[in-house]
Amino acid sequence: MKLNIYLILVFLMCYFTSCKKETSLQGFMTDSWQTTYLKIDMITAHKTDSLEVYEDKFDNNPEFIAQSIYNKDGTFLAWFLTKENKKVSESTGTWSVLNDSLFVKFNYGGRDMKVGYHITKTKDGFVGKSKYDWDEDGDFDDILTMKTKRLNTK
Repeated sequence: MKLNIYLILVFLMCYFTSCKKETSLQGFMTDSWQTTYLKIDMITAHKTDSLEVYEDKFDNNPEFIAQSIYNKDGTFLAWFLTKENKKVSESTGTWSVLNDSLFVKFNYGGRDMKVGYHITKTKDGFVGKSKYDWDEDGDFDDILTMKTKRLNTK
């Protein structure tokens, strides 16, 4: 009887110590990122019945590459990197997470932005999806899909 109890305890200890804790989204996001793919589906582009799609795979030596860093204190910095390795169009803001969503607030091009993204972790980074008014027609019906990779900054 005691042997069975010890075996069960050993099994349970092995089981629980072998379980890998998943990093919280807050901890996961605190890093440097580069956008590797971007697609915006504007369902009713500029209040018309026309679908407009913007898509960029950032391959073939693009003019600009989007990068960002999310800090532990809830602030972030985003910019575009030129072919000459210069940062342009820097934008600062704040970020937070709730469950599987990332929420960012920033000003870009004179426009105050408050966007929420559903985040799916991937092997190399994450996929973020949002529904927002990307075409600025007053309707929050545009779908953005963004794929990223983690930058090795160490």
